[in-house]
Amino acid sequence: MSSTWKRLLWLLFVSGALVAVYVLYVLLRPVGAEPSAPIAGAPVEITAKLARGEYLARAADCVACHTVPGGKPYAGGLTFKLPFGTIYGTNITADRETGIGNWSDDQFVRAVREGVGPEGNLYPAMPYTSYTAMSREDALAIKAYLFSLPPVKQPNPSNDLSFPFNQRWGMALWNLAFFENRRFTSNPDKGEQWNRGAYLTTALGHCGECHSPRNLAFAMKQSQYLAGEVVQGWFAANITPHKETGIGNWSEQQLAAYLATGHAPGRSSASGPMAEAVEHSLQYLTPGDIQAMLTYLRDIPAIAGDSATAVNLKPQSALAATVVAPTPRQDSLGQRLFAQNCAGCHLWNGQGRQTKYASLRGSTASNDPQGRSVVQAILMGTRISIDEHHESMPGFAESHSDEEVAELANYVIAQFGGKQGTVTASQVAEQRKQ
Repeated sequence: MSSTWKRLLWLLFVSGALVAVYVLYVLLRPVGAEPSAPIAGAPVEITAKLARGEYLARAADCVACHTVPGGKPYAGGLTFKLPFGTIYGTNITADRETGIGNWSDDQFVRAVREGVGPEGNLYPAMPYTSYTAMSREDALAIKAYLFSLPPVKQPNPSNDLSFPFNQRWGMALWNLAFFENRRFTSNPDKGEQWNRGAYLTTALGHCGECHSPRNLAFAMKQSQYLAGEVVQGWFAANITPHKETGIGNWSEQQLAAYLATGHAPGRSSASGPMAEAVEHSLQYLTPGDIQAMLTYLRDIPAIAGDSATAVNLKPQSALAATVVAPTPRQDSLGQRLFAQNCAGCHLWNGQGRQTKYASLRGSTASNDPQGRSVVQAILMGTRISIDEHHESMPGFAESHSDEEVAELANYVIAQFGGKQGTVTASQVAEQRKQ
């Protein structure tokens, strides 16, 4: 073989090696994920990409909206009752008939980031208004992970929306008015950790979708970003660094524990949609990513929320020794109901028995005079699973009347928030519908 051919073969070999190294760099560059167990027999780069996609899918909490409790993951069917009707989470498994198995990369990315699927516009219950900031690379990593899972043949239920909300084309007009199609860009004036936290909180975690007030058109009010909102009857609290109505007076340890485990010592335990977010998403984030989110949340503008919901810690010192039932009051229906149904687990001082998740002291929910989350918890119960540990509280919707639930909620607010509750039987009746 001539020296010319040898040099040519050597050049081809070196070029191929450089291309291989570049491909491995793109696929394997770190994003803060902890790799899943390797897939038997799969190339290293594919295994890493799927592990990365799994982590990102969890960070984006995809499973929560696309899975019926007890159903197959990502197979859809979850009900969303909105002010203008009912829609359902869709099947996003790789099934070719009922899922997204026939979607191209471009179709998937457009649906996630622009809210336009192969069949038309999506409704903003799908948080594409936040996912729009996601990078194409991350969106396709999530797609690769979803396509690696067993496809599930499960038809999507038909949405039940009144006119004109049942006209998907109308969402194009909504997008023109309220949707900004833009990607996340790092803030050069902030550090790497802040920017990582901003990306996790906005583009992936889409925290603003629940914690930001909405206007009449169901669009987020950017001027009140993360200042608190009611979601499915639950009060999603103000998570700006405002000291009275937000998280400004929470310690780093409390905030980190709340995000990672759903419980902040001396503060709150997650319930309702927030408990689902912790269970399906936040508990799987690395400590570094949790800290990045805290760095970002601590540094955004502090916005004053409803001052009536500010947590009142003063009553707790007086209640600290009140382990037994206090002296009955004249209006003692709520107290009797608490004794019959609640004191065994929560204790009269709200410290909780056996489990920290039963603590009511310093709770945001019990400091809301409207008692929105308290009512929801009484009616529906709460549950959360962290690792292999399961916590739950039964609901009392079937055993208690609207008046009884209202009286019990107002007692909880008085006992653990030191405030006058305003819950009425009519409010409870309305929340039952949700």
